[in-house]
Amino acid sequence: MAEGLRERKKRQTRQYISDVATGLFLERGFDAVTIAEIADAADVSVNTVYNYFPAKEDLFMDRSKGVVDRLARWVRGRSAGESAAAAVLRELREEVEAVSPRVGLMTGYSRFMRVVHDAPALRSRLWAIAQEVLVNLEAALREETGAPEGDPLPGLMAGQINWLHQTVMAVIGREMMAGREPDEVSREVLVLLDDMEALLSDKVLNYAVRGAP
Repeated sequence: MAEGLRERKKRQTRQYISDVATGLFLERGFDAVTIAEIADAADVSVNTVYNYFPAKEDLFMDRSKGVVDRLARWVRGRSAGESAAAAVLRELREEVEAVSPRVGLMTGYSRFMRVVHDAPALRSRLWAIAQEVLVNLEAALREETGAPEGDPLPGLMAGQINWLHQTVMAVIGREMMAGREPDEVSREVLVLLDDMEALLSDKVLNYAVRGAP
């Protein structure tokens, strides 16, 4: 369905407020900027900001929706003959090899991570997002394998597979904060992914293999 004019204007307003807020956070730090200052800079009311973003953290983590279902989406989209872990490894390698901003491989990511590092509220939100990723992955594995409620295996497998994503993101964040070049970090993380795959058991690597259509 085509996006209507009203929906498009709302989306554009939301994006503009988020962009203005992010610019202020990067310039001055998360805790130093108030909602009133963001509203003033975006030329909207404080109520308008809260209508789009219920919490201040939402302004900085506005693109987290694409992250919380990332692993579940990759698992559900795996190819015939491909396991859940293999699909996640493949997707991670493709993102890292492409030096993708989606995994933090971009100039300026260090500034983003510095703001998060310096704000306890953002660190808490990042932890909450990581938990959502894990919960969504477990739900996808349970659904894809038909595992009954109470079966611990999907949760155990989700923890193993999520470790791949969590470790890659943590390493990229750390190295980018240290001032490294995205291309250089990409090459090192590709090697790291090989090492991590070698640490996974055959049971994990062969879990939830998609059958032929």
